[in-house]
Amino acid sequence: MTTMPGKDFLIAVVGNCASGKTTLVENLRRRGYKAVSVPQEHSEVRRLWRFKQPDLLVMLSCTHATAKKRRPDMPWTEKQFAVQRRRLRYAEEECDLFLPTDGLSREEVAARVVELAENKAKESRP
Repeated sequence: MTTMPGKDFLIAVVGNCASGKTTLVENLRRRGYKAVSVPQEHSEVRRLWRFKQPDLLVMLSCTHATAKKRRPDMPWTEKQFAVQRRRLRYAEEECDLFLPTDGLSREEVAARVVELAENKAKESRP
């Protein structure tokens, strides 16, 4: 039995609060992909995701306004949100996919990451 292309990859997901990291990881796992959420936005360790040794790095983002809509009780101010963005700058530079999630459905976000994993798997075949 063969697996779907890309399902052998470990996908690390980073992003600001309320960008959809947890939802994406859950959706990927349900589809049989190996995925982890890395709390890079809360860490001063510049490349925290590297400790997971991912095959693919996905960075999600959303605006402060979108984050407040998704989580009305979110305590983060615009200034605190800017700190998160600063902590994510190396991830943004090095990610395989940078995906703003404002206006995208959960399914659309997952589909784009699955497409990335499948394409990378096809590229890595002998």
